[in-house]
Amino acid sequence: MAALLYSARLHLDDNLEQMQQGTMMRKVKSKNWKKPRYFKLQDDCMTIWYKSKKTGNAKSAFSVSDVETVREGHQSEVLQSLAEEFPPECCFTIVFHGRRGNLDLIASSAEEAQFWIKGLRRLVEVVTNMDQKEKIDQWICDWFQKADKDKDGRMNFKEVQHLLRLMNVDMNEDHAFRLFQMADKSETGTLEGEEFVLFYKALTQRDEVLKIFQNYSKDGKKLTLLEFVDFLKQEQMESIGVMGLAMELIDRYEPSETAKTRHALTIDGFLMYLCSPDGSIFNPEHRKVFQDMSQSLCHYFISSSHNTYLMEDQLRGQSSIEGYIRALKRGCRCLEVDCWDGPNGEPIVYHGHTFTSKIPFREVVSTVEKYAFQVSDYPIILSIENHCSIEQQDVIAQQLKSILGEQLLITTIDGRIPVQLPSPEELRGKIILKGKKIGCLEDSLNGQPDEEPEGEDSEEEEEAEEEILRNEAKKKEKKSKQTLSEELSDCIIYCKSVPFSSFQHSRSHYKPYEMSSFKESKAHKLIREAVALNFQTAGTEMDLYDGLFSQNGHCGYVLKPTFMRDTETYFSPDNPQSRGDSALSLVIQVISGQQLPKVPNSKEGSIVDPLVRVEIHGIPADNAKRETKYIENNGFNPQWGETLHFQVRVPELALVRFVVEDYDKASRNDFVGQYTIPLTSVKAGYRHIHLLSKDGTGITPASLFVHIRMVDLSTEID
Repeated sequence: MAALLYSARLHLDDNLEQMQQGTMMRKVKSKNWKKPRYFKLQDDCMTIWYKSKKTGNAKSAFSVSDVETVREGHQSEVLQSLAEEFPPECCFTIVFHGRRGNLDLIASSAEEAQFWIKGLRRLVEVVTNMDQKEKIDQWICDWFQKADKDKDGRMNFKEVQHLLRLMNVDMNEDHAFRLFQMADKSETGTLEGEEFVLFYKALTQRDEVLKIFQNYSKDGKKLTLLEFVDFLKQEQMESIGVMGLAMELIDRYEPSETAKTRHALTIDGFLMYLCSPDGSIFNPEHRKVFQDMSQSLCHYFISSSHNTYLMEDQLRGQSSIEGYIRALKRGCRCLEVDCWDGPNGEPIVYHGHTFTSKIPFREVVSTVEKYAFQVSDYPIILSIENHCSIEQQDVIAQQLKSILGEQLLITTIDGRIPVQLPSPEELRGKIILKGKKIGCLEDSLNGQPDEEPEGEDSEEEEEAEEEILRNEAKKKEKKSKQTLSEELSDCIIYCKSVPFSSFQHSRSHYKPYEMSSFKESKAHKLIREAVALNFQTAGTEMDLYDGLFSQNGHCGYVLKPTFMRDTETYFSPDNPQSRGDSALSLVIQVISGQQLPKVPNSKEGSIVDPLVRVEIHGIPADNAKRETKYIENNGFNPQWGETLHFQVRVPELALVRFVVEDYDKASRNDFVGQYTIPLTSVKAGYRHIHLLSKDGTGITPASLFVHIRMVDLSTEID
């Protein structure tokens, strides 16, 4: 089994060979907890084991597929606290997917550290580039390794039965034994690696997919090129260049070279296509930046976070640069930095007036500089929540300039006073500060606007109200001058924070570069929409947020619909008739599920009773939930075959959330997995939905198989 996945693409280099020989390193949990562990890469090149020096017991530490990235040097709080004791070239951090804690390690030498850093990065790259079939194969291998307790590389039928229950499979024993015997090619009464994969694949034959295949195949054995074209047109609603697309998909997914040369698709190739990104519910064109990025910054939804530095609880949780790293790697473009006076003249970041831990402002800025543009090169907005003295505000400004350098925007892009905000395209690679500013932008620029903005509403207010507002502004301006550092103030260009009085006042008095922030309760009251989120808080709200920003190349900017950008167009979420020209009927047939995971911490031997709930989140009139019946004791291949109907009046603002739960008649259902997608990114036809865990990471190979149909209702809804 060791060569099962890697034989074609992975040869053992010096790094991997050294990892397989094993290395003694220090595992670090705190400044005072540093314990030696013997780490070793197993022969499968996918599993890392370690031995405790004290007990000599070996246990599986992790699979390479669990690793997100490897960071060199003192890039964690723990390793930073040991910076004087251990050099950075001996230190590295293994970061895992999801909410699992990081693993901090210290090698005996820089050379040993590099063996592991380079080797792990190579293995992670291979796993990342696996296609869906390879990921499923690897998932099977991981389970085999977990169940093979004596590590002899083989399993008898009793062990296989136990493993199937661990994998959420509740199967007829006679049927399972017949498949076991068929897979036992060596006739030893046990299954070795490749034999187990053969057994598992016989177990997972997809009858519902075979039925669809045979509906379009004349001989029931293959789809000819024209038959596949018919399927793509009639079911998948493909309409442009379908012949070329069909040939491309056959070439990409058909495993049989004979069939491929004849431009035909076997059932194996058909299933591989359906399980691939091309067969996903998510439109592959939307996985790259496809929207117009040349419009004013205010014409985009911007992925933003609140209290970015927190990892957990807002009162007692840990403040960590990891919060910034994870937010940036998830495409967040607006980060909050809560700044307070720190010791020795160094500003610190934490949630003020709470018991949360503190981190130096300098570390936050260094982290932002390193990770700002790894996922997206569109602009970053740093929202500076300033609670510092003038002296430490000066330090903030100096550190921002020295660390960020030319990335920090400290003047308008053309040296002129803006008539409107620049576009994400114009601000590529730039970091913009949001915060309070002394006076106007005009005070720090000699340029003049190309034209004066029209103030059509300025004469609508009473003179008395104008006088009151002017006096209030003067008082606030005077107070600001006393509490704001001029050096930091001069760094605020396109995002000056101003108080909010009313929308009418804002339209009349504020300039394009001035903006207001709202706490969530006030925002709900004003516009009935949710605002920025804590990226560390998993749940429905974060699912919806991730779903919204999963489109447009995950770049952190999503262009608002035309009716929200056009000042001449009236739109109210409470008046759906105003957008009746785009209404549609959404019909979702929930067909089946595949390899749904067990609920964490569930009783041994328990099997899920899955149901599927489909939710529409959009304007109030579009919000809806429908769910299937539950299937008893089948997390392996549940079949629902149920059709759910929805009417969506404003599809441009709608998100579709698929939720799988474990039904419990005695208490609340348990969460199994979910997937959220903008309705405008949904592909019609037979599609697989690859489920995500509660924290937004993939749970391969868990999926739903659905059929999607969308019908224009604009002529039917008043």
